Amino acid sequence: MGTGPVTAGILGRAAKLAGEGRPFVLASVTWRRAPSSGKQGSKAIIHPDGSVDGWLGGACAAPTVVRHALQALTDGRPRLLVLGEEDHRHDVTAVSMACSSEGAMEVYVEPMLPSPHLMVVGNSPMVDTLRRLAAVLGWRAESVNDPGPVAGAGDGSYVVVATQGHFDEPALEAALTTAAAYIGLVASEKRASAVKTWLRERGIDDAALARIRAPAGVDLGATEHHEIAVSVLAELVALKTSGAGRPAMRVEAAEPAIDPVCGMSVDPATARFVSEHEGRLVYFCAPGCQRTFEESVNRRP
Repeated sequence: MGTGPVTAGILGRAAKLAGEGRPFVLASVTWRRAPSSGKQGSKAIIHPDGSVDGWLGGACAAPTVVRHALQALTDGRPRLLVLGEEDHRHDVTAVSMACSSEGAMEVYVEPMLPSPHLMVVGNSPMVDTLRRLAAVLGWRAESVNDPGPVAGAGDGSYVVVATQGHFDEPALEAALTTAAAYIGLVASEKRASAVKTWLRERGIDDAALARIRAPAGVDLGATEHHEIAVSVLAELVALKTSGAGRPAMRVEAAEPAIDPVCGMSVDPATARFVSEHEGRLVYFCAPGCQRTFEESVNRRP
């Protein structure tokens, strides 16, 4: 069975977001039991602000998927959600659904976090080799031959300065003004010391200078430029594994309300079924839950 135009459009948007280095969650319906409104193979993109591109399910399912998707975006771990059916498999999140629908479905929620961003500064064979090696790993890798672009490095960036003495100092000075997770200088220890002295004379304090890894890379002894590139990349991979360079995730969605009848998540901003009880608003995912709640309240003495 081929990919339909709607799914193809979602995947196209996902590819564009990934290429731009923007975080999102790709949610896919892997199984459904009628009368669930979610269809097997349906996909949706969930953004950090909780907005959704695509279709996953109705009033009960969608807010719950969004809530778990945002959790996945925060911790970086995918989940398999089972909505409306008991499931005792390991690493499966089962969510009961007490609404009037008897449908059920499974949704695979996969966070798509930006790949590491490597900025290699300089114009030498080593620079080109390091950039190409990083690209093989799926990293967003670029080489620049000017200190200006370095100021664009973010908290998910690794900056490696390898200008062979042409403009090491201004490139490092620019890098130190950013939140880059790693700043390395490819140079001998003598050259690195001279560069740090210049930066110190420019008013940069020791705490900032301590951010510079110099010489950059794993110490492999005397090496050729290709091997230097490998040693630097090895150091960066070790940092990535430790969690350094993972950009701070800003999940901006409002805290969902909980339907007191079925326990489902409800977005207060879009909820259609709302009651007032004891001076506060109570939100429901469906009219059946609202009716059950109001009947129970009215029966109380």
